[in-house]
Amino acid sequence: MKSFLAHTGIMAPLRRNNVDTDQIIPKQFLKRIERTGFGQFLFYDWRYDEDGRPRPDFVLNQTPYAQASILLAGENFGCGSSREHAPWALLDFGIRVIVAPSFADIFYNNCLQNGILPVALDSDLVNQLFNQAAQHSPLTLTVDLSQGVLTCDETSFSTAFSIDPGRRDKLMKGLDPIDETFLYQDAIRRYEVEHQPSPVR
Repeated sequence: MKSFLAHTGIMAPLRRNNVDTDQIIPKQFLKRIERTGFGQFLFYDWRYDEDGRPRPDFVLNQTPYAQASILLAGENFGCGSSREHAPWALLDFGIRVIVAPSFADIFYNNCLQNGILPVALDSDLVNQLFNQAAQHSPLTLTVDLSQGVLTCDETSFSTAFSIDPGRRDKLMKGLDPIDETFLYQDAIRRYEVEHQPSPVR
């Protein structure tokens, strides 16, 4: 997993509440066995019409938001099913940070385990960013995980955010659950040698 220390990028405003994982990556695209290749199907039903043509009014189809790496969203982002394909699709598109007032628990955990930073901010602060985005196009945010600070380059907006220290440490080191297990491989080998089962007589 790619480590996360600080990130600066264009913020795409998606002012919708209760965006569920089937909207993030519809079920018909879950047939791939790799973690890559899902970005082209991100928000598919919103990005494309019935004939597969891009909808010009959807934010990620607009310049410069097609190059956005930070997503601003509404309440309860990532609700619905627990599919890990949702953060895979966001990451494959290029999203490294999601800012919202709240996240579904399983989605939040899946983001952290795949190198995406979910930043939960007070609703008033999120609305302030939405309003600033409407006045300044685009907004560029800088998210410093080590300091726990989010700032906007075009305005005076700046706020602290919190994250569990253990999760922050793993994200900064780029450790997913498998990587973390490898840290203990020597201890695991010693345990296996020292606890060999007695031969059956």
